[in-house]
Amino acid sequence: MSPITHLLASWIVAAKTTDNLRDRRLVTLAGVAPDLDGLGILADYANGAYTSGKFHYYPEYHHMLAHGLPAAIILSLFMAVLARRHWRVFWLSFLTFHLHLLCDLAGSRGPDKNDLWPIYYFSPLTRHPMWTWKHQWPLASWQNWVITMALLGWALWLAVRIGDSFVGVINRRFDRIFVGVLQKWHRQLWPRASSES
Repeated sequence: MSPITHLLASWIVAAKTTDNLRDRRLVTLAGVAPDLDGLGILADYANGAYTSGKFHYYPEYHHMLAHGLPAAIILSLFMAVLARRHWRVFWLSFLTFHLHLLCDLAGSRGPDKNDLWPIYYFSPLTRHPMWTWKHQWPLASWQNWVITMALLGWALWLAVRIGDSFVGVINRRFDRIFVGVLQKWHRQLWPRASSES
């Protein structure tokens, strides 16, 4: 699935399970971080892959370096060290990391029905076991759009209620503006609900 879908799903988990903004940000980032191994696409473009169509780093390393158990443990430990509630953030980071893997297993296929994207759970140490799902839907599928829109709706609803949003993972100042606008719209559209909460 797309990094935006991973961001929304991870932020919702973090928003429902953490009690401070620092830990919420760390747990959310843990759910997005596996896609850092896809940054090899930048090296491919720098080497002319855009015009030649010859990609090396992206297909070689995406889903290999940071989509397995070793990365999950290292990343969760790193997030825990930075957290206020260390063990809680470790386990929640481990959870959102695996949520990322589950989402990729469900909806990261290429355009061709045989272009399945596997998860090598112990990578980069070994390519075994390799997990695939033969019904994996394409990355640009209607299923991914529906899931992303549902997560977006849920995240916006939560943002109005708790006073911060997924935007805060990137920038706290923009988040205050974003949530302020959402809360203003909510008060205007549903004044009775706003006065009761």
